[in-house]
Amino acid sequence: MSSRAGVDLGGTKIQTVIIDSQHAVVGQVRVPTPKDGGPQGVADAIVGTIRNACSLAGIEPSDLAGIGVGSPGTIDDTAGTVTQARNVTADWTDSFPLAGAITTALGGTVHLGNDVRVGTEAEFKLGAGREFETLLGVFWGTGVGGGIILRGRPWSGRGAAGEIGHMVVKLDGALCTCGRTGCVEAYAGRLAMERRARALHKKGTHTSLFKIMKKRDRDNLSSGVWAKALEQKDALAIELVDRAVAALAAGIASAVNLLDVEAVVIGGGLGTRLGEPYVARIRDAMLPHLFVDHDPPAVQLIALGDLGGAIGAALQVPDSTITPAVAATPPLNA
Repeated sequence: MSSRAGVDLGGTKIQTVIIDSQHAVVGQVRVPTPKDGGPQGVADAIVGTIRNACSLAGIEPSDLAGIGVGSPGTIDDTAGTVTQARNVTADWTDSFPLAGAITTALGGTVHLGNDVRVGTEAEFKLGAGREFETLLGVFWGTGVGGGIILRGRPWSGRGAAGEIGHMVVKLDGALCTCGRTGCVEAYAGRLAMERRARALHKKGTHTSLFKIMKKRDRDNLSSGVWAKALEQKDALAIELVDRAVAALAAGIASAVNLLDVEAVVIGGGLGTRLGEPYVARIRDAMLPHLFVDHDPPAVQLIALGDLGGAIGAALQVPDSTITPAVAATPPLNA
């Protein structure tokens, strides 16, 4: 039982992988995140992806050493619950026993973690952060999330560390999806960007964003839609992405000024899709905000790509074939 399942639960997709003892992906499934059926509908979809990924890997769910899930929201791994995961589905506000729902369907043990924190840990252990002892992971997607590694160990504070999307970059600024104002996510989260695009389009601003969305049979402005609009030099897409880059750069630089990390890795749906050219733009835009501007941290694109979050989720499951130093590294503030 050395194979583990990992699930990256996001606002637009559920990405599930099966990894072996060498961390190789031996089966993977990606489906859209259902918007009907509430949290239980999402849990049912997760169960379906695990079954299908196991089938592709040539194993049964009962053969798994365990299942890891990386989810937005407030995570309580001990209780097996996820709360306030509104980036997944709008009606996910109350506590939902996600681990129990998956276990009821498949058996076995389910480990829950914050999606961006497990993605950051995957990059630290296997990806772009391997050579560093201190790392900030920034995941630019439906929202903007972060993970922190200090002295080689994850740092979660009292449970909410890493919420870089809710660092304030403008007092009394734009309304964020969290209900507060001026957050990085209010400018750079894809959900907030779409809301602004719709409002401006309704007022008469010309854009090809929604034509591309319909042509691709999408219900929202996915990362691919934004990338295509930028490729077509759509003025509104350029304006809103420029606005996002500026907010991200200010927020990340402020976090670097506080933590003085060696490196920043940038991923997420938009970060990964737009790639190195936009990581370079964020890197350059950070410089004016850095206190130690003569020695900036390395700022790199994630190395594990779209599968990094799911791989990181799978790494939450202890495996007897992994050396104890890797399998049981406690959090810095454990």
